[in-house]
Amino acid sequence: QVQLVESGGGLVQAGGSLRLSCAASGSIFSVNAMDWYRQVPGKQRELVAAITSGTRTNYAESVKGRFTISRDNDKNTVYLQMNNLKPEDTAVYYCHAILGVTSYSGTSNYSYWGQGTQVTVSS
Repeated sequence: QVQLVESGGGLVQAGGSLRLSCAASGSIFSVNAMDWYRQVPGKQRELVAAITSGTRTNYAESVKGRFTISRDNDKNTVYLQMNNLKPEDTAVYYCHAILGVTSYSGTSNYSYWGQGTQVTVSS
């Protein structure tokens, strides 16, 4: 079974740091783009950071200079290093990836989401 498993969320004071991890597992042929999104109650899920298979990155304006996305292709894992956290960064953070999956019918690309991890930043 293909899945994305996240870890690293928690409670931190403003100005602190957290590192989120997301590992893809299962019958994976390839790992393409990997992203981090976040969502607060009553609002739409928003893209925080993205990284291509070629390691090109893109960030939301609100996190530029504070967050860094990276990946370890050998481990099928994407990371989000979050520094200088602010109370407005409080949200559930979701990992997303486009994975090439092998099945009896061949290999196709599918979109997968992690289960979400809570990040809470206190003022």
